[in-house]
Amino acid sequence: MSEMPPIIPETPTILGIESSCDETAVALVRGDRTIIAERIASQEAEHAPYGGVVPEIAARAHAERLAPMLEAVMADADMALDDVDAIAATAGPGLIGGVMVGLVSAKALAMALGKPLIAVNHLEGHALSPRLADPDLAFPYMLLLVSGGHCQILLVEGVGKYRRLATTIDDALGEAFDKTAKILGLGYPGGPKVENLALTGDASAVPLPRPLKGSKEPHFSFAGLKSAVLRAYESGEHRDEDIAASFQQAAIDCILDRLGHSLRHVEPPPALVVAGGVAANKAVRSALEGFARTHQMTFTAPPMALCTDNAAMIAWAGCERFHSGQSDPLDFKARPRWPLDPNADKVRGAGVKA
Repeated sequence: MSEMPPIIPETPTILGIESSCDETAVALVRGDRTIIAERIASQEAEHAPYGGVVPEIAARAHAERLAPMLEAVMADADMALDDVDAIAATAGPGLIGGVMVGLVSAKALAMALGKPLIAVNHLEGHALSPRLADPDLAFPYMLLLVSGGHCQILLVEGVGKYRRLATTIDDALGEAFDKTAKILGLGYPGGPKVENLALTGDASAVPLPRPLKGSKEPHFSFAGLKSAVLRAYESGEHRDEDIAASFQQAAIDCILDRLGHSLRHVEPPPALVVAGGVAANKAVRSALEGFARTHQMTFTAPPMALCTDNAAMIAWAGCERFHSGQSDPLDFKARPRWPLDPNADKVRGAGVKA
């Protein structure tokens, strides 16, 4: 007798685990877009003395916090682990030590409970997170994915169907924000601190470059902008708040220029979507809203809580994949690099990591 295929619930409940960088996160999400329970433990205090994330410290913190957080989330939801339909965990890309902590834990749970394992690409978590918040967001849409480790423009055609239109050849935008914060002595995490300081600055006060603006190639570059910020700071001729505001405006100008370039090479999709940690920046969001209006596109951004690394987006990506009948074997390997579009052309510089 042939084995019957598993019955997939109309509204499955997915347990999500995220541990790719410096947040340990666990969430329970249902297929009707309900976030049943979630917890996030930040590691800001552990990494602040070093001005950035230390991989060994991050992995150790994940290992210490994950089990208690799992317990707490299940208690918050008043549910048992056996009530979960599948276990989703970030399997890459990210700091490999942290990724392994979450993925190995998910494998153990899946094996012990007899539940499917869903190994989620962290970038897919970001890419699909706007659909968790907006039930009307349909495929395809143009996605600007901007975070500490990634800066890409993608055409999202469906679950697992991504076409990369542009990536960074050096620094990601979030990384440039963090390095600008370090130059200005603002501390870690840098992005929100730069944004806050920029509110009182003059965005036209410091002449900074717009790398690759107007270029025929589609990609981003922020290394030169970061170096120009350092020179401006060391000159002693500018107020810190003016440097912050000028840097932020230069970054926005680069984003809008590169989005315009990408739009010329695809049939304009009905929606422009932004996701990733930098999507929490209000000035960036406002500029993107204006761009979308100009090009007759709707604009969608997830709530601030879904912009930074979180487990709800991992659970939701797992839910989207699970609902289409997808799961992964228990020997799935953690991946420090994992492009969303494996067929994208290689680019010069560090863009190969995307």
